[in-house]
Amino acid sequence: MATGMKISVLGELRIRVGEEEVALPASRKARALLAFLVATGRPHRRERLCEMFWDQPDDPKAALRWALTKLRKVVDTADRTRIVADRERVRFDGEGAEVDLRDLHRRLRTDPGGMSLADLEAAAEALSGIVLDGLQGAGDAAFDSWLMAERQDAEADRLEVLRRLASHPETSRSAVRKWRRLLHEADPEATIDEVAEPAQGGDSLPVLEPADRRAHLRAQRIGFCRMSDGTKIAFATVGQGPPLVKAANWLTHIEHDWHSPVWGACFADLARSRTLVRYDERGCGLSDWNVGRLDFDSFVDDLEAVVETLGLQRFPLLGISQGAAVCIEYAVRHPERVSGLILIGAYASGWRHHASPEEMARREAVRQLTEVGWGTDNPAYRHIFSQTFMPRAAPDELDWFDEFQRLTTSAANAARFQDAFGDIDVRHRLAQVRARTIVLHATQDQRIPVDQGRLVAAGIPQARFVPLDSQNHVLVDYEPAWGVCMSSIRAFLREIDA
Repeated sequence: MATGMKISVLGELRIRVGEEEVALPASRKARALLAFLVATGRPHRRERLCEMFWDQPDDPKAALRWALTKLRKVVDTADRTRIVADRERVRFDGEGAEVDLRDLHRRLRTDPGGMSLADLEAAAEALSGIVLDGLQGAGDAAFDSWLMAERQDAEADRLEVLRRLASHPETSRSAVRKWRRLLHEADPEATIDEVAEPAQGGDSLPVLEPADRRAHLRAQRIGFCRMSDGTKIAFATVGQGPPLVKAANWLTHIEHDWHSPVWGACFADLARSRTLVRYDERGCGLSDWNVGRLDFDSFVDDLEAVVETLGLQRFPLLGISQGAAVCIEYAVRHPERVSGLILIGAYASGWRHHASPEEMARREAVRQLTEVGWGTDNPAYRHIFSQTFMPRAAPDELDWFDEFQRLTTSAANAARFQDAFGDIDVRHRLAQVRARTIVLHATQDQRIPVDQGRLVAAGIPQARFVPLDSQNHVLVDYEPAWGVCMSSIRAFLREIDA
């Protein structure tokens, strides 16, 4: 007999099958694993789950198997297997299951006028709880970062609900004051003047959709292609519309990127009117880490393979940092496919081609530090990179980037990447680029001097150069330069589409 399943993540994790609430495992890690699988709604590598929840035991794989066995007893029913696992990946089959936060979020976005006053009041009550209460610290730092993002998204939904309640035509005047007060307590910048009086037979306030990276993370489609040398490359697509392909750069993770204070807002902006294609280059992210080749030619091969796998015919390319050189090489090899180049923080030749002896010595020293300190709990080694990438970022953003680097690749690969980037040289290719090109570069870039970007723009026929008033090699979304960068990209895309 088929039975419905209802899962609540608002407050403590709870599951009902039919009319009966089921008992969850006593293990916080097992409950956290279930919550993660349910909320993300996609397959995860067993290796990554072991790292996220059981990095300390002698046999984390056995710990994962034990947890999955416990969870199957909870969520699998006679008519459906919910925990679906093979030798490499694990996922939760959520078909037909109700998840309170997910369903509420979808309704807020897709049915803005269909929620009654009673529905909104119930939503406000539900959203006042802490998402997955009690599971903080049940996994590693990446799990806590993911959980924090889920809670932030839920808070954004709560603010939207409070706004609607304060402007609903059926809300009494006394209730308006209550909802206004709660809204102001949650968001002091939302002043009373921003919330209209309840309309007398008129329309309510327009829906204010919060930036929602969680929706993009859930909506993105992940795939894999295998190279001729056996390397598996992970790629993701999200959004609708004509394709925009982003080449990989230091460093990426097609899942964790969405939680990033660096990339998340940028990708969400680009995916509004485009199908954004991203991938993790070999040696990092969800792509294979244990690889033989890790050099510039293999980076270009990986881009070619992703494009071929997706069957893309013509598209603009986005290249950031060393990804710009990959895009330049690809555009010369395949001029019929590249409609435009967007290059940010670009350079045409790596440090080995122009560094002074002192710079060479410094680079080699940093490489040695990377090999011995990258994977440790002490972020000082990774902080060397964070400070040069984002010298003007806030401390919490630097902490995030420190941890993000550790999660995306190994110490050995981080050192190999540095070698590969130093060897890059596409200076002889610049004049052969036929695609329309825009080059954007921070004028005080501490990682790649602005002169490198100007040289790229000068070498590519009719390329446009846009200076950005920033010291950050990687822009953060609250600085004015980020807005200039994104508006310039949008204008450029409109031009090449015309």
